[in-house]
Amino acid sequence: MRGLRAAARRQGAAERGSVTAELAVTFPAVALLLALVLLGAGAGVLQLRLEESARAGARAMARGENAATAVGIATALAGAQASVSISVDGGTATVTVRARLAGALSGMLPAPLAATAVARIEAAPAAGAAPDGVGHWAGLSP
Repeated sequence: MRGLRAAARRQGAAERGSVTAELAVTFPAVALLLALVLLGAGAGVLQLRLEESARAGARAMARGENAATAVGIATALAGAQASVSISVDGGTATVTVRARLAGALSGMLPAPLAATAVARIEAAPAAGAAPDGVGHWAGLSP
């Protein structure tokens, strides 16, 4: 019996640091996985904001608001970092909103995220709406 106890003590002493070594090896992988999940979640939330802001800008144009008002509405919903462009072709308005994800790992996304919404214009644009000659309005947030 004494021999078994001594063998068990020797084996326990030999494996004493193995948990620490396994944790040291797996911790960077777990941290990287968590960072990628957070990056994906941030990109998803930003994409949803861009889509909602493009829809709101298109609805404003459909109601007959001027382009500056529609750009203001879309920028307010998308955030100050977003750029909004509006083009009118015939009886439809197309609103495109673009923004880059901010954060430490945002450089991993090669291009800015974008969303586009199209709406049929129900009313004539309000006074003060001035296209650039080809039916495009563009507004960049300050």
